[in-house]
Amino acid sequence: MSARTAPIVANDIEQTRRRLERWRETRRAGAPMPEELWAAAIKVARRHGVYPTARALGLEYNKLKRLAQSTGEAQTGLPTPTFVELIAAQPAGGSHCRIEMEGPGGGRMRIELPQASAELVVNLCRVVWSGAA
Repeated sequence: MSARTAPIVANDIEQTRRRLERWRETRRAGAPMPEELWAAAIKVARRHGVYPTARALGLEYNKLKRLAQSTGEAQTGLPTPTFVELIAAQPAGGSHCRIEMEGPGGGRMRIELPQASAELVVNLCRVVWSGAA
């Protein structure tokens, strides 16, 4: 780390440490740490590492690590997609089929394939949904 970036790193961790100290001084005994403080600690941990952050902020390493990993979608700042459509090139002149499935839990899936691949997918679905290995 260069001398030029050291104050930025120290400032990043130091600001979060000061926020945690203010909360610790005023909290009720046994009160859980507020979500916004955990979010700030997770942000610092993603930038500087879990161990150095936990040590500097006086937080439990394993909890900070678990929280930083469990909020993986927040790392990109993008929402998790709920639907993805894949469009493949259509075979020239060949026949195709559409397979629509609904699982026991209510999940639905629609697949459009060339006729030759359809039987393979149907058999695969039978194996997966029947529980046979």
